[in-house]
Amino acid sequence: MDRNGDLIMTDDDGSQANVQYVGGDEQPPILTCTFFLDHVGEVFLTLKPDGLSWKLMESLCNDQVDRSTCLGIPILSKHDTSIKISDVYAVEFIDWGLVHDTLLTNPGFLLGHASEMYRFTVHGVARSKSQSSLWAPVVYTFGHVDKQTCQTWVNKINSFLSLETDRPKSLLVYVNPGSGKGNGCRTWESVAPIFSQAKVKTKVIVTERAGHAFEAMASITNLELNMYDGVVAVGGDGFFNEILNGILLTRHRAPYPPSPPNDDPTVQNESDVLLHDPTVTIVDSTVSNDDESPLLKRSKLNESQAISLNLDSEMSFPNERFRFGLIPSGSTDAIVMCTTGVRDPMTSALQIILGKRVCLDIVQVVRWDKSHASKNEPHVRYAASFAGYGFYGDVITESEKYRWMGPKRYDYAGTKVFLRHRSYEAKVAYMKAESEKTNVGANARRIKAFWGLSKESERVACRAKCDICNDASAGQQIEKPDPKQESNWVSVKGRFLSIGAAVISCRNEKAPDGLVAEAHLSDGFLHLVLIKECPRAFYLWHLTQLARKGGTPLNFDFVEHHKTTTFTFTSSGEESVWNVDGEILQAQKLSAQVFRGLISLFASGPET
Repeated sequence: MDRNGDLIMTDDDGSQANVQYVGGDEQPPILTCTFFLDHVGEVFLTLKPDGLSWKLMESLCNDQVDRSTCLGIPILSKHDTSIKISDVYAVEFIDWGLVHDTLLTNPGFLLGHASEMYRFTVHGVARSKSQSSLWAPVVYTFGHVDKQTCQTWVNKINSFLSLETDRPKSLLVYVNPGSGKGNGCRTWESVAPIFSQAKVKTKVIVTERAGHAFEAMASITNLELNMYDGVVAVGGDGFFNEILNGILLTRHRAPYPPSPPNDDPTVQNESDVLLHDPTVTIVDSTVSNDDESPLLKRSKLNESQAISLNLDSEMSFPNERFRFGLIPSGSTDAIVMCTTGVRDPMTSALQIILGKRVCLDIVQVVRWDKSHASKNEPHVRYAASFAGYGFYGDVITESEKYRWMGPKRYDYAGTKVFLRHRSYEAKVAYMKAESEKTNVGANARRIKAFWGLSKESERVACRAKCDICNDASAGQQIEKPDPKQESNWVSVKGRFLSIGAAVISCRNEKAPDGLVAEAHLSDGFLHLVLIKECPRAFYLWHLTQLARKGGTPLNFDFVEHHKTTTFTFTSSGEESVWNVDGEILQAQKLSAQVFRGLISLFASGPET
């Protein structure tokens, strides 16, 4: 420090940099200096541990600073005067070159004055002023006549970035070229450069067929998987489901959920078959030959074998380090809509690069053989958003015939299924939840909603930094009743137009609030929605409410909504098709249970 109190910073080579330390604040600046900010002018730049800030020198302060762009990337808004370190993903020294003054210093000229000097760039994230969930990359270029000054700032900012330890350094990326409108590869190409700028290593695999990603993730060794900080899917919800199942089916160990009760009195009674041996452990994964999906085979191990297998396992879930990522390129992209707030590949890519984290509930769906006397092990699948039967299963089945139509096939298939208006006889049993609010007074609320008298103020939507999802003690408050006690089960039997089990709200462009607006990402509950048989006009009313922002699709007498942790399903007919995260699953007997926060996602949650 010199006699004037200025702190002279030195670089690794011992040379001095012309920067000053200014004390007196609660959080004193680390570095301060005057720079030329490209397309703005001379600024006084300050670096603190939490970010960069700058002010125009008084001689150049004016209101004519306008937004400029470089290759479509916003460079500066006249309102931008700072950026947080947590929003910076790269900084680099770019040597000697031009730095421009304000683009519109004089309205009569298109370009301002330019000077040559040494430069460094700061790459960060800017949030949309009109839609806070929408993120975009932003670049700031600072210039100075002294090379060492620029290098000192780059080194210091990089030292702060190195403290952001939650950011990924290496990722495994799977791209589905046929997802949505066939834009999977173009979607990845549009975001790949920022991964390179952020120095995130990516191993990219473009899938060649359906099931390719599942087979790869199911067969990858734990040693190889641990070389990555996460796996990223570039595609739709179904493609993400494929990768999710490839990992969880071979690594997540848990008891089965209760099986559906048996109505045959000659076979075991219901209480005897609800629980299954918790030592059941995954030992093998195979791809089924039918058209439904890769499902899992399980077998029982003795205690010594189970212990040995657990010791050898290097990857288990929940997992604090390993995360999943999803860059949207599908037909609906409901998972991305619920976890980032927008259906935007760049926003998802930036949240991955910055190492954002949100926990996500996962539902385990088990298909049982029709006969309780069967010796076959049940098939298992995991889902991150939704499992649906009836209308939902019919739509996904019908849409498969029209894949050539792209995303529009769902509208066409949905219209055909709606006009068919088929109902199915089935029995559903679900575990009662302490916090469940019964659907009482639906008719009165429906009338109020129709006249605009009810705004459903009791809804508590899931948002970024959600208190409900982040409350660790809440998980202990979710008391799972004893499944052996029949009194803890509620059974519903009848004819249903649809049965839906939502893990998250399932927001998408067709349903802006989702199927269940108050569903949370990680609260440990499933939302079971039963649509009983009703006239076609009433069902259309329900679908209309579902498609409306602020609608009330659950406030009908023929709609039952229950929060639960476990449910079972038995179809009375031979035909039984479920839609599980956009994939087909045929199951006459099915049960499901939710695991709270089973996986971590590279996302921050939707902004308010």
